[in-house]
Amino acid sequence: MPQPTSVLIPALNEEEPITRVLAEIPETLCHQVIVVDNGSVDRTAERARKSGAQVVVEKRRGYGNACLTGIRHIRAGTEVVVFLDADHSDYPEELPLLTRPIYEGRYDLVLGSRSLIRENRPFLRFHQAWGNRICLMLIRIFYGVHFSDMGPFRAIRYNSLTKLCLRDLTWGWNAEMQIRAVQEGLRILEVPVRYRERIGQSKISGTLRGSLAAGLRILQTILKHWKTHPRGEGAKGQRDEGVEGWKMENEK
Repeated sequence: MPQPTSVLIPALNEEEPITRVLAEIPETLCHQVIVVDNGSVDRTAERARKSGAQVVVEKRRGYGNACLTGIRHIRAGTEVVVFLDADHSDYPEELPLLTRPIYEGRYDLVLGSRSLIRENRPFLRFHQAWGNRICLMLIRIFYGVHFSDMGPFRAIRYNSLTKLCLRDLTWGWNAEMQIRAVQEGLRILEVPVRYRERIGQSKISGTLRGSLAAGLRILQTILKHWKTHPRGEGAKGQRDEGVEGWKMENEK
């Protein structure tokens, strides 16, 4: 019997990699795979259906739009939701690294960190890496929490996800999730995940203009939540303790 995990994959013109991504998802570890076609003009949706995924359409562009639409189609009984990119840059077979700590009852949100593995660095473009660092530094300044990455590969307890009331419709989605998780006092863990060269050109990091636009959106998200919610100190210790817990368990 598959675990009650729903995997959500936003996709925009990813006909080349989508079949490979879906083939690498461990079938026994999830009971639903949703591909959200975010306005593709190629055969992304067709290939996803042929690979056995549930395909839903969200024509309004925006990563957050796609995620919110996917969430509305999550199967009843789902306990954990996994977010995964459609470009084959992540390793879907590492899904248990993200879901196991949640099913064991120790964490509510597990973030796959590309930055914790040195070999991943060549696959993060210079402007992408520096933009990521700046945003993470601001999160640390404003919210008192140190994250190593804002990567897309992540898992969250479904009940915790609904509490966050995420609203960002574009590229501030991941930052908003991490900030709101801190504010709600969720138990957060970062685990190292492998990363590789994506198939095709990134809609964001593939161009300097796209990276700047995404970076500005993320900065707006960071500042917006800082103004509307006071910084919570309680979640900081939980998050730091979680990272150390992973290291100790896996270095034995």
